[in-house]
Amino acid sequence: MKGKTVKESSLVSSHLMLMEHSGNFLFVNNRPIGMVHGGKIMTLMDEIAGMVGAKHSGRHIATAVIEKMQFFAPIFIGNKMILKSSVNYTGTTSMEIGIRIEAEDLITGKITHTNSCYLVAVAIDDYGKPCKVPQIIPETDDDKRRFKEAEIRNNKRLEERNS
Repeated sequence: MKGKTVKESSLVSSHLMLMEHSGNFLFVNNRPIGMVHGGKIMTLMDEIAGMVGAKHSGRHIATAVIEKMQFFAPIFIGNKMILKSSVNYTGTTSMEIGIRIEAEDLITGKITHTNSCYLVAVAIDDYGKPCKVPQIIPETDDDKRRFKEAEIRNNKRLEERNS
């Protein structure tokens, strides 16, 4: 099975955050003010990770682990939410996928890092069983750093699971 570079399976998507994405909001100076619900952020995070995993493996995937979902800053109604996702590490049947989420204020242009997360996805064959994934080929210094950090996290997850 031929490996793939990080760039080959990476994705970036963006979404305009609307009032329907918030549980509460108000208007200040005719502008909607409210925060995007965390569940909406997590849904979009899982969706992009699923697309990246499927793109990398050529298979449907199942989310096995959502690790270290961190909320650094709110995303407000009217912001563009930007999701950047790539495969950091591959095992035999699993992939660690990293997601970085940013909010862009479309009025000011200010971009804020709002969330980060690691997700482990497993490739699934036509019978619903885990199947092999192509190995990831890190090319850039960032790719190599992410690979090494993900390898450490993967080893820790395996130790915890086996203890």
